[in-house]
Amino acid sequence: MKVSVLDIQGKDTGRKVELSDAVYGIEPNDHAVYLDVKQFLANKRQGTSKAKERAEISGSTRKIKKQKGTGTARAGSIKSPVFRGGGRIFGPRPQDHSFKLNKNLKRLARKSALSIQAKENNIIVIEDFNFETPKTKNFTAILQAFEIQDKKSLFVFAESNNNVYLSSRNLKRSKTVINTGLSTYELLNANKIILSEGSLEGIESNLSK
Repeated sequence: MKVSVLDIQGKDTGRKVELSDAVYGIEPNDHAVYLDVKQFLANKRQGTSKAKERAEISGSTRKIKKQKGTGTARAGSIKSPVFRGGGRIFGPRPQDHSFKLNKNLKRLARKSALSIQAKENNIIVIEDFNFETPKTKNFTAILQAFEIQDKKSLFVFAESNNNVYLSSRNLKRSKTVINTGLSTYELLNANKIILSEGSLEGIESNLSK
């Protein structure tokens, strides 16, 4: 699949690049995508919710009334969950929600995500660029050139680019990553994926193993 390379003004440079069908043209595996997205969201959960049970709250353990003859239900200590201020029954406890997936499945999920976006013509290839100084205005100009300032966009670079990252950091709908940091969730969550020309070789190398 051949794609035109555009400059940062959104104009055709006259050059084309070949996108590998082994990465951008496979039959998407929905279950692999589901598992990888599920893992991404699960790994972001803090799992720090905690409620005190009756053994953990402060209070006396004496029996608050006699067992029989009161006409009401029997009751033990004031820390019983049926009383206000008592412990909670089966409350949440800190837990680790993360789980592991094998590398081959994660590669399949990311290739599936790229193939889905490629099929819907949501992938743009641009020539490599850099900013002399971090300026949000410069990055916004690129978004306007591609008419994606109101859409979610994911920019993929070959290596870390601090000036570009700082220029885009304040924009909620835009995110910049390097080719080794791709995730299935972010690939599918973006309306447009903008690949720098230099990142293509790394993406294909990482996902073709």
